[in-house]
Amino acid sequence: MRVLARVGVGPLCSAARAVIPWFWRGKYFSSGRESAENQVTPMLRHLMYKIKATGPITVAEYMKEVLTNPAKGYYVYRDMLGEKGDFITSPEISQIFGELLGIWFISEWMATGRNAAFQLVELGPGRGTLLGDILRVFSQLGSVLKNCDISIHLVEVSEKLSEIQALTLTEEKVPLELNPGSPAYMKGVTKSGIPISWYRDLQDVPKGYSFYLAHEFFDVLPVHKFQKTPQGWREVFIDIDPQASDKLRFVLAPCVTPAEVFIQSDETRDHVEVCPEAGVIIQELSQRIALTGGAALIADYGHDGTKTDTFRGFCGHKLHDVLIAPGTADLTADVDFSYLRRMAEGKVASLGPIKQQTFLKNMGIDVRLKRLHGGSHPMNACQSKPSPSPVAGFGELAWR
Repeated sequence: MRVLARVGVGPLCSAARAVIPWFWRGKYFSSGRESAENQVTPMLRHLMYKIKATGPITVAEYMKEVLTNPAKGYYVYRDMLGEKGDFITSPEISQIFGELLGIWFISEWMATGRNAAFQLVELGPGRGTLLGDILRVFSQLGSVLKNCDISIHLVEVSEKLSEIQALTLTEEKVPLELNPGSPAYMKGVTKSGIPISWYRDLQDVPKGYSFYLAHEFFDVLPVHKFQKTPQGWREVFIDIDPQASDKLRFVLAPCVTPAEVFIQSDETRDHVEVCPEAGVIIQELSQRIALTGGAALIADYGHDGTKTDTFRGFCGHKLHDVLIAPGTADLTADVDFSYLRRMAEGKVASLGPIKQQTFLKNMGIDVRLKRLHGGSHPMNACQSKPSPSPVAGFGELAWR
């Protein structure tokens, strides 16, 4: 897990079916030929109809359909987090992670002049556990924030998860305001009295002085995968296996595809994953921070432009073949932080990535652990001693 901070200062070529069969030999990337029986899910049937109608699809299109299809998407109607789900995130394990992030946001708010108001915007808030821990710190440090007008804004596409978030975060006595057709499709008040709103897209969140949080959000955005061949870069597509009509396989495009423009001209790896959607979101965040001030904190599994094949699936807390029983498992790919930095270049200052362990130690996790194990003590401003750097938790501030 790595942490990055930003601080304000077309179609397949004409021979669509003329694909090149190609199978991964990597640890996580088989093509559906394992002994496990391939379950024919509603999503698999949907994808097969799609491929039969229009030809092989990119890995990005596959991920988008499997995870966020409005009718059958993995994220749309299920709670996949926790012991009974498919994966567990840091906030589900310990409250300390969220508490230290709460300290980080307050530290940045103080360091940038104690603005009279700020928005806290979280992208993909999971079950709301992380935000709940952050808001508890805000309440415990209420004397510091008493003259600040705070509002919470959540970007969430999952109907199921937004319901769970509301149960976790909002005051039961204040009924939720539901507006399915409006940009803010749900509104309420947190247990500590802060207004909270839900949106399906970052662009719908009002512009203003804001702190943005993305924890394990970018790793589920759709990636395009490319393999270097003697003929140049070729994109990886997904097609129906001609040897087994109820299975999918990976193939290579026979010619150049539009997403190749995202590959760096000096790229030395033989396999790369690019995520244009992540670039669009980073550019939006950067523009907002440059325009109205604030900061963004991104914590995710990732690398600094060094890894190759990272596309994998998780089901029941175990690795899962990405092409088997689509719609029943989480799909993820490690975040390329070097790409995120390039997308923000010239607009905001960028720090990191650094290991989450380093960030938390810089934020005083050891002190907080001792307090927690020594008994229940209210959070206070000196509990976590920020590192002596311009931005808490990070080393020297540097423009990238």
